[in-house]
Amino acid sequence: MSIAAPLHTAYAPESRPQTSRLRITARGRKVLAVVIALPVITVLGLLAMFSGGSAIATGSTGAADFDYLTVQAGQSLWGIAETIAPDADPRDVIAEIMSLNQLHESSVQPGQRIAVPADLAD
Repeated sequence: MSIAAPLHTAYAPESRPQTSRLRITARGRKVLAVVIALPVITVLGLLAMFSGGSAIATGSTGAADFDYLTVQAGQSLWGIAETIAPDADPRDVIAEIMSLNQLHESSVQPGQRIAVPADLAD
């Protein structure tokens, strides 16, 4: 009698846990970048909005060296500058008033309250 080798042998591979790699597509990378960048941009924007411009008066003259003036109908910064500092160059006085009030243009509106340098208003 001959013993025949079995035709079918059971193969038992080593039992390793299956690990799968995470593969991110180009679109997935873009979405991930936006998800990460959006909160950062939002925080930086809020900081920029709420952190600047807190001091009205700056410079070596000190923060308390100004008075307030309410603009009357028909008044301009030129007229105000000539009134508060008749001996000074109105352009220099206007520049100082604009800097003190953080104005981007030289037009003012009636009823607007502006700060003027106290050393000039005496």
